[in-house]
Amino acid sequence: MFKWMFVTLVRLLLPCLRLFVLLAFKVKVTGMAKLDMTGKTVLIPNHVSLLDAVVLALILPKDVAFVVNTNIAKRFAWILHFRAHITVDTSNPYAVRKMLKTIQSGTPLVIFPEGRITTTGGMMKIYSGIGYLALRSQARIVPISIAGLEYSKLSYLRGKIKQRWFPQVNITFGEAFQVPAGDERFTRKVQKEQATEVIRTKLLDHLLDSRLQPEVNLFNELLEAARRHGQSRVICEDVMSHSALTYRKLQLSSYTLAVRLGKFLDGQKRVALLLPNAAGHVVTLFSVFRLGITPAILNYSAGRQAMLEACETAEVSTVLTSRVFIEKAGLSDFIQSASRLFTLIYLEDVKEALTLQDKFHGLLDFLMRKKGPVGAGLNEAVLFTSGSESKPKGVVLTHRNICANIQQARLVIAFNSSDSVLGSMPMFHSFGLTAGTMLPILSGVKLVLYPNPLHYKVIPELVYDRNITILFGTSTFLGAYARTAHPYDFAHSLRYVVAGAERLKEEVRQIWQDKFGIRILEGYGTTETTPVISLNTPMHGKKGSVGKLLPGIEAVVEAVDGIATGGHLLVRGPNVMKGYLIHSRGFVPASEWYSTGDIVTLDDQGYLFIQARLQSFAKIGGEKVSLLMVEELVAKSLAAPAVCAAVHVPDRRKGERIIVFHTSKVSPLEALRELMRQEGQPVIYMPSEFRYIEKLPLLGSGKIDYVTMKQWALTGDGEGKGKPTA
Repeated sequence: MFKWMFVTLVRLLLPCLRLFVLLAFKVKVTGMAKLDMTGKTVLIPNHVSLLDAVVLALILPKDVAFVVNTNIAKRFAWILHFRAHITVDTSNPYAVRKMLKTIQSGTPLVIFPEGRITTTGGMMKIYSGIGYLALRSQARIVPISIAGLEYSKLSYLRGKIKQRWFPQVNITFGEAFQVPAGDERFTRKVQKEQATEVIRTKLLDHLLDSRLQPEVNLFNELLEAARRHGQSRVICEDVMSHSALTYRKLQLSSYTLAVRLGKFLDGQKRVALLLPNAAGHVVTLFSVFRLGITPAILNYSAGRQAMLEACETAEVSTVLTSRVFIEKAGLSDFIQSASRLFTLIYLEDVKEALTLQDKFHGLLDFLMRKKGPVGAGLNEAVLFTSGSESKPKGVVLTHRNICANIQQARLVIAFNSSDSVLGSMPMFHSFGLTAGTMLPILSGVKLVLYPNPLHYKVIPELVYDRNITILFGTSTFLGAYARTAHPYDFAHSLRYVVAGAERLKEEVRQIWQDKFGIRILEGYGTTETTPVISLNTPMHGKKGSVGKLLPGIEAVVEAVDGIATGGHLLVRGPNVMKGYLIHSRGFVPASEWYSTGDIVTLDDQGYLFIQARLQSFAKIGGEKVSLLMVEELVAKSLAAPAVCAAVHVPDRRKGERIIVFHTSKVSPLEALRELMRQEGQPVIYMPSEFRYIEKLPLLGSGKIDYVTMKQWALTGDGEGKGKPTA
């Protein structure tokens, strides 16, 4: 009797409960109008909290049934009286058949494909049962994005993010799709795995689409991050200046600096930045974002002439820099030349010139939460890359490109406010700007800034002392850190070590595994893709590959004449640049598909393998020879820690020839001959010349400087560089 009265009372109050929940959580529903459930339909939401099913139950039609675990059904039996559902025991293999019968009967079914609520903030693994259901039922699958409930008190992320009672919630329904019927050439198990992967990819793509906005200003994203994670959270620490920025201080400083800079930069579209990895650089970036001015970030390791040409390419009239940095970095020659062509503004002078009126204006803007402008040409950043044009090319990245790449990474690798990132990769490199700076700041992850990734003994100590959990680096940098670090420096706190910008060497991968017990996650990308295209993750990784394509990225592999395996990779996606700035030509829009210039293969599981650069083939006697293959062979014949790099130069007799630079004092010629004989390698892979060099030249990003070595190869010994050894 009491149970009947209770159920009746709740039924009467249900409309009020629905109204309360939708208003309290400010639930915004998008795409539901196009939802068609007249045929066999399965709805697949991501799972972020205990409230997911409750909110969906309050907005979905009554005939939609929910799949409920038997244990959950016992705990919340009184709630289930008011909603169509089926209970299943996930440990029972017949549970999937029960769901299949329900789908085939025409009842729309809600299934959480992750099977559990996230405990990381990222998407958990997708169970293969959903692949089986999709194949057997051939139902239309509708992805649903739930965003916001992970910040509720009923998520499993306590201590990892700032929780609140009533966070704002967005529910977005995606386009329905069908999983193609299984290919009979494969076993049922493989077919099920392939179907599950299709569903995982579609759900991730929808989650990405639901998080992207048509227009973005990174300053406005900073305001949102501060609201979400708390104004008092320390988000940035500068090791060299022993200073720290909370979200509140970062915003106040950015607002105030923007007030002052606005007087100097009025009417200017772009401004050049010449600054190190420091808190002042971060504040300056967000200040110009607040003003709607595009920063052109100069590569201070490129040399005086390259920086001057970069300023010309970006058509800037002002350079923002720091006197202390100029002195420490030894850039006085550039400053002397630049002072005759551009207006130089030193941040030290700007700070001293701040008036009480400037500070009050900045405070007022902060209290009013004034946003940065949004619109065409207002939300961009320019980075520079060398090219065949001989002068630096400006890569125009929109704020949306940067935000898209951050969201793409967040969907495949879980990180949260309990993490901390060491920001030592320079911000003039897209890896350093997007992954090393903007990603942590806009995601509530503490950023610890250090200006020089070449300090191989300091970096491990910083990781240990600051309890760093995420480290980004190139193969060269990571190898150097591993050789100098104590075994406990990295094993103590590191969760993720991500390698990019150059191919991860096998010996680097192995030393990290042996010495620290850490698996390096190798990724791949280019400046033009902001930069990440693919990434190995703890959930999906394959040795030797650079991982799977990130959500939202499409790829085409074009056949290349003379290359039997693989082809030229072209990609498109929301992280692909707006276009190039070409010296003396101006802006050139990007094509729909970006040509990476890399020769790759994609295996049947979707893993990407980089074979070589399109231009890193020597054509010897009409046959193409991969320089990467030559490097790998020579590297095997060298005694550690010697390294090598190969370049090709013109040859009158055979068209081109290969020169290898190496750091071994003993010529590798005889060892290489023996190795090639044992492995049965063709003679064409034998370099025509070996040159000893004490240390391979590196770019500021940590990549090997092949341009310099090719110049040495073309001009003899390059003023003593690269002495012939064979």
